Amino acid sequence: MGKQELVEFVAAKAGLTKADAARAVDAFVEGVSTGLKKEGKVALVGFGTFSAKKRAAREGINPLTKQSIKIPAKVVASFKAGSKLKDALN
Repeated sequence: MGKQELVEFVAAKAGLTKADAARAVDAFVEGVSTGLKKEGKVALVGFGTFSAKKRAAREGINPLTKQSIKIPAKVVASFKAGSKLKDALN
């Protein structure tokens, strides 16, 4: 499901216009991004937890040239599914 399908689903489920649903989806994404930047974690009980994790610098290999390259350290987003989401999938 892409963003447009999600917007259509939210609009139908919540009785909103597509424009309102799109603003709601955008606000949710912005809220998660802001929460990860400020606090490093956003927990939605039953659904799951978004967290920011530090990834250490490491050595890698360029697949085209087979030469060793340095991959810099960075922060990546991670998601751990909650119990209700896991139950809904199984």
